[in-house]
Amino acid sequence: MSAPEGAVRPQPQISQETEFFWTSGRNGRLCFLACTGCRVLIHPPQPVCRHCRGHDTHIREVSGRATLVGFTVNHRFPFPGLPSPFVVAQVAIEEDPRVRLTTNVVDRAPEDLRLGMRMEAVFEQAGEAWLPLFRPCDEQPPPAPLPEDPPVTEHLRGAPARSKFEEHAVISGAGASRVGRRLMVPPLELTVEACEKAVADAGLTLDDIDGLSTYPGGGAYGGFAEGGVTALESALGIRPVWHNGAGETFGPGGSVIAAMLAVAGGLARHVLCFRTVWEATYAELVRQGRIRMPQPPGPDGWFKPFGAVSPAIMLAMNAQRHMHRYGTTRETLGRIALNQRANAARHPDAIYRDPLTMDDYLCARTVTTPFGLYDCDVPCDASTAVVVSAAETAPDLAKPPVRIEAVGTQILERPEWDQSTLTHEPQVLGQSAHLWTRTDLRPADVDVALLYDGFTFNCLSWIEALGFCGIGEARDFLDGGKNIARDGVLPLNPHGGQLSHGRTHGMGLLHEAVLQLRGEAAARQVAGARTAVVSSGGLTPSGVLLLRTDG
Repeated sequence: MSAPEGAVRPQPQISQETEFFWTSGRNGRLCFLACTGCRVLIHPPQPVCRHCRGHDTHIREVSGRATLVGFTVNHRFPFPGLPSPFVVAQVAIEEDPRVRLTTNVVDRAPEDLRLGMRMEAVFEQAGEAWLPLFRPCDEQPPPAPLPEDPPVTEHLRGAPARSKFEEHAVISGAGASRVGRRLMVPPLELTVEACEKAVADAGLTLDDIDGLSTYPGGGAYGGFAEGGVTALESALGIRPVWHNGAGETFGPGGSVIAAMLAVAGGLARHVLCFRTVWEATYAELVRQGRIRMPQPPGPDGWFKPFGAVSPAIMLAMNAQRHMHRYGTTRETLGRIALNQRANAARHPDAIYRDPLTMDDYLCARTVTTPFGLYDCDVPCDASTAVVVSAAETAPDLAKPPVRIEAVGTQILERPEWDQSTLTHEPQVLGQSAHLWTRTDLRPADVDVALLYDGFTFNCLSWIEALGFCGIGEARDFLDGGKNIARDGVLPLNPHGGQLSHGRTHGMGLLHEAVLQLRGEAAARQVAGARTAVVSSGGLTPSGVLLLRTDG
């Protein structure tokens, strides 16, 4: 797949706040907003300095020199004006290495690039903008070490002394629709199917439901929703007293955490939480020309102008840095893919159930280095729903409830993808640290782990962040795959995860956790599962839940 021949690279969106940045290259200058008080660079531009919170700022020209701190060779995602494959990179600015730019590398073959190389800016016009690209300097000192990420625990906030809101909510029901590739049914039909199953599983009726909660809401981009709360309310006539639909929350599981707060605060008693993906059918209908994919006026943000149009491209550079610093290998990531495929063979609804070998994994086509095909999850059509109920209703429920021991939600890392954590998936370390402040349980108490695996590296990041092994120790922990097998010390994604069961966008992990804790997972059941950890998302603000049974 490649961009149309002769296509012109589109210009980025230029605003009043960013015009100086995108136009200063006309004169061969690279400029940033800077704090007059503490003299740091502020990027992206903000009206206040996040370091000293001063408001006195000015525009500062810098040398244009930087250090190469990440790059990936993109084979999969075409972009106008960039013949595939092309290099997307991140550089740390010499005057303030905390500031990074996503960019393209020019004038050097990908195989000649090395992390730590000294780079210099050159500029390419795109409409009214001048894009800062980078090339290696003629004189190369020894490669510089990667910048260190600031410790996330510095601003960690513990649980308040009073009772936790988690104690006042339970998960009372769970349901899932059909899962498949190109089911060619409307997404709302899948949503209703999952919701009806979840309500029945709780021993309730739709008339008992007084709250609705979803992620990311009705404004989701194509293929990722059925229309949100309003669409489901229109179909079922719930008449909720409380509802929620939002993308800026704790990942896909944020709808569940919001529902917990609602029942703990007395706003509702039984909240139906749902998540629908419709990617496979959506893509097929676009291919057939029956629907049109919305086209934004131009690439937005600070990385899309350089062809970084997929989370895979951004996360690949974090994986590369982890490999560089800790000796992680592609085989390390492959152990996660192989584990998920072996588990999926025990799930009748999993999309990919055929055996996968390490040779299959390593020889699969490249997506964006170091990721290959089997590092990426499986687009599908599916819907998942759970019911969150007030804890006081537990004696009246059809099945023993699943308790929420703790949640981890604190943002401790920069939210911008290319300014955030270097060696792990952003928005994983902070939420994991926060989780363990809200419980006396420890990682060794977890019986089964349902960890977000949109990419293999997502999963590796959560394993280290949650403390199942030390930071940088995943290579040894995953070696051979025994530790994460269904009978290992950390049974991981026993339903096959998003890598093999299907991209249910986090809620499928929660559904599987409920089944495991109830002992209802059939051939894939983890023996004696009483405590489960479920992570939700990453890159964007995420969340993590620690679940348990009463047993």
